[in-house]
Amino acid sequence: MASVDTSLPTHPTGAALAFASDHSYTHGLKLYGGWFCPFVQRAWIVLHEKQIPHEYVEINPYRKAPEFLALNPRGLVPTLAVPTTTTTSGKEGEGGEGRKPLYESTIICEYLDEAYFEEKSHGTPLLPRGNDPATVYARARCRLWIDHIGGKIVPGFYRVLQHTPEKDYSIEEARAAFLGHIRTFVQEMTEGGPWFLGDRFSLVDVMLAPWAKRLFLIDHYKAGGVGIPGVGEAGDDEVWTRWRAWFDAITTRKSVRDTWSDDEMYVRAYKRYADDTTQSEVAQATRKGQRLP
Repeated sequence: MASVDTSLPTHPTGAALAFASDHSYTHGLKLYGGWFCPFVQRAWIVLHEKQIPHEYVEINPYRKAPEFLALNPRGLVPTLAVPTTTTTSGKEGEGGEGRKPLYESTIICEYLDEAYFEEKSHGTPLLPRGNDPATVYARARCRLWIDHIGGKIVPGFYRVLQHTPEKDYSIEEARAAFLGHIRTFVQEMTEGGPWFLGDRFSLVDVMLAPWAKRLFLIDHYKAGGVGIPGVGEAGDDEVWTRWRAWFDAITTRKSVRDTWSDDEMYVRAYKRYADDTTQSEVAQATRKGQRLP
């Protein structure tokens, strides 16, 4: 999760503004978020993919609503407010007389996938569902690579973006490590793509999608950019061909595009990361070499 930077614009733009506006009505299930936050975008993508009715509440970084702080006193996003009341049909009530909070993007996404399980209404599950040994293993394997994304790829992204000349490591070292983590991930992708599980879109894809969209920020701010090898430029060209197929598919997927503000908004929002001056919890953990919060 990420702290809200109080210097940021207070509302999304572009497609994300339209999606947020479409979910501005009162509803028992509420997602409190910030347009700029990749961890929030994870939850937003799942809500979109599964067509889950909900209310989206953009947190004003200058004045956080008391109802939000009551749910999450640390004021971190994303926070999901889950209604404690249900209608006679067993569906969550829109009145939301009482709400219980959930934090952490991965937990929120898994909760939404499990709670809204009816395929007729909410589509194919984002994690394999079933109790037979093969499915149980497949689900565990997805979680294994979700952990790789959160524990290796995402920290590597920030280590490159936050690099400054004063660091005790070079940007070349940071970039090589980052690309190594991506390469390891790609080598585990199922053939027949474009998704991690081949032709099946899953929560594994969701977990990395926000940072795939933000890779252009490294190209924008850092000499040498991301450094993904071009066709014929690397000995493991097959790996990077597979990566490009996944990248092109994920960055153009409707749920990802519809939860994205205008590019220039992110350039502005992430300048403090590029300068390594932001005080977000993610940035502080990156500086200390700690696991991201």
